Order: sequence, then structure tokens, then C-alpha cells
Amino acid sequence: MTRDFADPEAVPAELGPYLQELVHRTHTACGPHLVSVVAVGSVALGDYRHGRSDVDVTVVVDASPLPEGALSDLAEALAHPALPCPAAGLELAVYDADFAARPSGECGYLLDLNTGWSLPERVSFDPAESPAFWYVIDRSVAHQAGRALRGRPAREVIAEPARADLLTALRASVREHSTGEGHLSDNRVLNGCRAVQYCRTGRWRAKRRAAEAVAASEERFRPVLRAALHSYERPSRAAATALPTSDVRAFLAWVADEVDAAARADRAG
Repeated sequence: MTRDFADPEAVPAELGPYLQELVHRTHTACGPHLVSVVAVGSVALGDYRHGRSDVDVTVVVDASPLPEGALSDLAEALAHPALPCPAAGLELAVYDADFAARPSGECGYLLDLNTGWSLPERVSFDPAESPAFWYVIDRSVAHQAGRALRGRPAREVIAEPARADLLTALRASVREHSTGEGHLSDNRVLNGCRAVQYCRTGRWRAKRRAAEAVAASEERFRPVLRAALHSYERPSRAAATALPTSDVRAFLAWVADEVDAAARADRAG
């Protein structure tokens, strides 16, 4: 079932006009080849924080044949400030419908666009340029919780990656966050909580709810988890507070062990 832009109440009020224009420009660039535009990330999981969160969007197209230049035109039309992003930034990935419909542990995108006032500008048409884990996780979130802004429902067009591929992606994500390069310390901790909750439940939860669940069961990490939550509640990324490096590293080392244990249990089972 195909539908037009979602009811504005389905997305945060601060994003409604922006997402409506994003959908319009995406349809203009892709025309009848557009299958779905799906909100993922914090919008899909019901924990968008204005001034702090990115807007994560997955686009599915019938790329056979997508008009030459359509993806370049789309990247140009959506780039900030050509389309000013009210969130911290836009992270958008475009997939061919055939690729999106099958489970995969690969990047697989046709276009990857990062843009916005707090994100380094990035446009890529070659998935070999990127580590796969970001995209595998996002497609799983899209399958489980994605909000279709236009077109067919997310679960109909975006396959759930295999659990083994997701655990591999989570392990790579933990390695990335363990280095600390380019990531706020509170976000490193909260993403670790989200990884643990996926390992335990097979479901994605918003970062703050995941942190609350881990804090309830892991007393020794409560101080760093509470500090991360307090920092995440601040009004902008610039206002985030630094967390003790040793505490963050110790927590992420434990998260890595939890992901590895889940992978071993799956192999043994």
C-alpha cells in the first residue's frame, strides 16, 4: 500500500515541514522510481531530541533504470543549506529496492549523504568507501521501527539483516566508539547501551531507554550511565559534558564482551 507524506503528528513538530519538503524533493529527483522514504534513528524510535539528534532517513528506489544524474541531483537538492536542516544534521542513505529487500551484511547504498550544521559534509556513491556496520544497523532499525514518510511501509521493502551480521556490525560499532575519535563521550556510552539491549532482546530501543535498562541491571556502571544521560539531556551537542575517559573505556570494553558472548551463544545454539 502506497501513501503520501505521513500525518505531521507522526513526526516531531520541529521536523514536520522539513521532512515534508525532503520527501517532495526526493520524489522530484526520483519520480516514479521512488518506492519509499523512511525515517529511522531517533525519530523512528520515539526519542528525537531537538538540537541534539540527527535526522536519519532511508530511501528505497527502483534503480533499474534510475535516470542518469538523479542521485547527484538529489544530493544537491537535500544538502544543507540548500534545504536547511533544523536538526543537528541529516544522515540519508539510498538503496536499490532489490538490495534492500534481501538480508545483507554489506553497505549496499547507492547514495550516502551527511549534511547539516553539525555534521561534516559527505556525499558518497561508492559503498566501498564506508564501513558496513552503520548501514546494517540502520536497516535493521528501519525494518523493525521505520516510519514511512512516503510510499510502502518499511517492513515491506527493507529486510532485517541476519542476526550474525548484526552482531558483527555491533562489534565494529563498539570498536569505533572505543577510539573516541569524532564521537561525544555520552553518545559513545548510550550507543553501547543500545548494543547491549539488542543482544539481550533482539529489539532496538531508543538510547535513553536502553541506558535506563542497563543501569537497572548493572550497578557498577550506573555512575557513568547516569552521567551520560545527564549530558545527553543538555540542549545541544556543544553543551555536552565530557565523561571520565577511563570509565567510558571500561564500559565499552564490557559492552564488547557482551556482544562477543552473544555471538558465541548464537553459534553454540
